[in-house]
Amino acid sequence: MFSILIVEDDLKLAQLLQSYVEKYGYRAEAVQEFDRVMEVFQDIRPDLVLLDVNLPRYDGYYWCRQIRTVSTCPILFISARDGKMELVMALENGADDYIAKPFDYEVVLAKIKSQLRRAYGSYALSKRERTVECTGLVLYPERLELTLSGKTVDLSHKESLLIETLMENSSKVVSRDYLLDKLWNSQQVVDDNTLNVNITRIRKKLSELGVEEALETVRGAGYKLRPFWREEP
Repeated sequence: MFSILIVEDDLKLAQLLQSYVEKYGYRAEAVQEFDRVMEVFQDIRPDLVLLDVNLPRYDGYYWCRQIRTVSTCPILFISARDGKMELVMALENGADDYIAKPFDYEVVLAKIKSQLRRAYGSYALSKRERTVECTGLVLYPERLELTLSGKTVDLSHKESLLIETLMENSSKVVSRDYLLDKLWNSQQVVDDNTLNVNITRIRKKLSELGVEEALETVRGAGYKLRPFWREEP
């Protein structure tokens, strides 16, 4: 059964959309707290997202960009803004389609079916899952998993971004400022200690895989993931 995440701050409309798509056999969930969109997305891992433009705090374009850092699932914008510029912005920020309000529910359902066919069904292209590899470590960003020699650890979204950045720059010093910008971007004010916490968590995850002391702190400069080779027992 396909799952659909509804990100719409009009409670009545969100309930109507949820009820309608569920009637046709889809599993649907509507976001309740609009500062936790990515957390809900990570928990549900939906096959498709219905996303409004006008949302509290951050708009739909922002959340679309965030989702695109971890997933290629179809994203359909639903919005009262029906100008050409809004459509262009939606597509440029990673959306697959744009539906202007007021809309016909049958049209919404048809577009959902079309996007699901393109992504997962008979029209889907054969796609290889993206991986990042470094001296035996294999990161699966879409699954939020890190593996080594048959062992696997689960990662949070931030941990995945952090280890991916370090793996892509293996043997190079990656500055704290670069990591802060990569993980939280300039729109968020983050306590410097937050990065330390995530570095500690990555070291613990590496330790669970049997990798010790590969993540090096370069005083005054940043961090470096040193290449390592693990001999099989």
